[in-house]
Amino acid sequence: MLAVLHVAHSHQVSEGKIERLRDDAGLRIHLVRSTRTPDRLDGTLRVPVWRRADPHRCLYGTLAFGLRRFHPDIVHVEEEPDSLAALQVALARRRWARRTRLVYHTWQNVRRELGPGARALLALTLRSADAILCASREAERVWRSLGFTGLTRTILPQGVDVSSFAPPPAPPPPGRFSVGYVGRLAAEKGCATLLDAVAALEPPAELTLVGDGPERRALEVRAGALGLAGRVRFTGTLPHESLPGVFAGFDVVVLPSRTTAVWKEQFGRVLAEAMACAVSVVGSDSGAIPDVIGDAGLVFPEGDAAALAQRLRTLRESPALRRQLGRRGRERAVAEFSEATLARQTAAFYRELAGKERGGPRTEGGTDSGGWKAKDGTEGAGGVS
Repeated sequence: MLAVLHVAHSHQVSEGKIERLRDDAGLRIHLVRSTRTPDRLDGTLRVPVWRRADPHRCLYGTLAFGLRRFHPDIVHVEEEPDSLAALQVALARRRWARRTRLVYHTWQNVRRELGPGARALLALTLRSADAILCASREAERVWRSLGFTGLTRTILPQGVDVSSFAPPPAPPPPGRFSVGYVGRLAAEKGCATLLDAVAALEPPAELTLVGDGPERRALEVRAGALGLAGRVRFTGTLPHESLPGVFAGFDVVVLPSRTTAVWKEQFGRVLAEAMACAVSVVGSDSGAIPDVIGDAGLVFPEGDAAALAQRLRTLRESPALRRQLGRRGRERAVAEFSEATLARQTAAFYRELAGKERGGPRTEGGTDSGGWKAKDGTEGAGGVS
């Protein structure tokens, strides 16, 4: 049986995926979680985590991470490789479990400039890593460009609960066209573009923005200036468990993200959840959005309000197209983004990694006690899926 220690501080970790991994008779899954993270799973080491909101500077209140207690074959750390938490686990593994495979997870799909301290930290963690799981193909390319030569795979860390996010019993009432946005109200999310597009649509068309953030007041002012005061509603943040009911009231969900110098859309979870509810979706071409949508929705050039308005107009005028895209979206969400799918992909990855012999460098300019080599003796350059 393959023993896996799964480490994550975020409350957004897909525990549904973990539950399904625990149903695999060939795996034994143990967890390290924050004392503040809701957790209904047994076999969990609960530890304090400081600065939980900062993915690069949070720290775990443990030295050994349960390595001496659980004796894992693989440590899967859902932390960025350039984080202090990743460094903590790398040092713990070096001290107590040198032969254990070490896996990090990354969302980063933009290569950013790092200071000297961050570069030194990253050099150490990458030399220690046997593999990196990436949230997108773009992320894989970023880590290859940084010199990582170990195993990489594109596997999302968080799946969609397709039993909760499911098609509603009835479509939205006719006679109106309801556009929805769910997410943070920040400049990079492109909500200003969405307001401009809705203003270009002839009534009846209404917009609901679910979420909060630093741009809310500016967006409210913009909506008023565009004459949308009676057609736009700001709900503030809503509980995640209420979102299936929210999606049921939308004809289309839009994610109009805009790329910046240091960020582009890394996944777009709201799209996968809306698709699971059989709601038609429209997204910009920022980052991973086109890959998430596939043939189950419409894509427009980021920042182009006229193009977005045209996509929305097309969907408003064709209920049949909305229904067709909704069906495709549901099928795609179940096949690609469900917790069961991600659990199968992750289990297969664990077995693939366990079948690699250790040894050989994983980063340019350095070696470590880990690494991997194929059982036939050839050097592993890290497969890219």
